This record gives sequence, structure tokens and C-alpha cells, in this order.
Amino acid sequence: MTILLFVTTGYLVLCRPYQLHWGATDAEIERSMAGDELNLSPSFLATRAITIEGSPEEIWPWLVQMGYGRAGYYGYDLLENAGSLEGLRSADEILPRFQGFVVGDELPISAVVSMRFHTIEPNRHLIWLGSEVTNPGAFTWALYPLDKGRTRLVSRIRWTYHPNSIGIFALELFTEFADHIAVRKILQGVKQRVEQNIEPMWIQYLELFTFICTLFTFLTALALLCWRRLTWKTWGAGVVASVIWLTTWYAPVANWFNVLLALFAIGTLFLAHCRGIREQLIGQDTALSGDYQRHA
Repeated sequence: MTILLFVTTGYLVLCRPYQLHWGATDAEIERSMAGDELNLSPSFLATRAITIEGSPEEIWPWLVQMGYGRAGYYGYDLLENAGSLEGLRSADEILPRFQGFVVGDELPISAVVSMRFHTIEPNRHLIWLGSEVTNPGAFTWALYPLDKGRTRLVSRIRWTYHPNSIGIFALELFTEFADHIAVRKILQGVKQRVEQNIEPMWIQYLELFTFICTLFTFLTALALLCWRRLTWKTWGAGVVASVIWLTTWYAPVANWFNVLLALFAIGTLFLAHCRGIREQLIGQDTALSGDYQRHA
């Protein structure tokens, strides 16, 4: 299908390079970081970064206390903290009970997945490591001071896909497309807490609604193209839905504009298909009427 080819090409050429390097400079992308040696042949290698108005000493406590059932991830709490005994909302203060971790301690990523602290270098870098024997997943969070009042927080993720395990590979494919959304929000969440400018929860909900809405609209457009007769209108609606999905997920667009795009995608899809559905229903009514008259 041409739309799938279009989406795949757009993702590989434009979206993937952008999402793998969100916020990072060329120097940060090329720079060696602690943890690089843990997985020398990753299928997925992402370096993202953000500037925070604060020193490494101010940022570090927020990093070390992250985790499911701990301080949360400062991101999309509705998804990341669901079921956590610490509550749905990520911490907005330093929690002393989650500051004393040592190398080897377990780090719950979710209710069913855990990693471990591989390296803890206070005020410098923190490394989470997966349990795979060869080429384990490695998450590095590093702090690079720019001056007395500003620091770069850099995230680097390295992992290798596991195509032989259907369940794990399905999760990895989801992460391939959506990981940047979570990591970007974590970086922004740390920044907001250090700078004492935490966004209200409704913004998280609005962003999640937009992401889910545009993805669902895109998938619905594909399903309708397979189910109903292909026309220029239905094909065009599919293209619009795919472009808007890629834009809202991967382009640096403001929240309010993403909401407008989501509504536009829904409206375009509805208008493109409602006439065909109406014609189909009229045709069915006509056929039933003809059958009735013949039998009468």
C-alpha cells in the first residue's frame, strides 16, 4: 500500500533521525559516554539532551530517585505510574528514602520490568543495565556543566533487538516508535522540577490524548482503505491522517497546534468516508426495496 510506503519512508528519512537525537548537539551525539562499552553493537542508539538552569548537584537527586514505585519519571504519569504504591503523580520534591541506592540495586522500570544500577557516579552519571547476558540494554543519564548556573542533562540509550522472542520484540518495536516521547518528557520533567516550574497535570493528559487520537485516526484510515472502495478522497484522507500522525509524534509543534491537527485529521477522515457510507446504505435500501417488490 502506497500510504504505508510513504509513512515508512517519512519515518526512516525524517522522523527517526530527529527522534534519536532530540535536543542533542552534534558534539554530544559523537561524544563517548560512560556505558558505551556495555553494548557495542546496538540496534537502537539514541542520544537526547536538554539544558537545565541548575548545577549537577541540584539535578542529581532527581535522577537517582527515578523509577516505578519510587519517584516516578516526571513524564506521562497516567501511563508510567499506573498502579504504583507511591501514587499516580510523580514526585515534585526530593525523597530521602530513594537517595541511598548502590550499584547492583534493582530498578523497577514498570510493574513487570526491572533493570539494575550498573554505575552510580554522584553528580556525574548514572547507568541502568538490563538483564541480558550479551548486548544488554543500557540507559545512561549524564550531567555536563556548561557554567556555574547551567548544566546539560544527556540521555543515551543502547539496546539490541530480540527478533527471536515475539513478546519482547513486539515491545521493542513499540519502543522504537514511542521511546522518544517518554524520554523527552522525562528530560523536560527533570528540568521543570529543578527550575521549580512544574506543569499542571492537564497538559500531560492533553498531550496523551493527542498522541493516542492521531495514532488511532491513522490506523482507522488504513483499516477503512482495506475495507471500502478506494477513491481519491479516501486515499487523500489516509495521507492526511498519516502526515498528521507523524507530525504530532515527531515534529517540534506546540500542543495547541497538535490538538488542531488531531481534530482536522478526524474531520477529514469523517468527510471522506461518510458520503461513501451513505451511498452504500442507500444502495442497500434500494436493493431491499427491489427484493420486496419482486416478492410482492
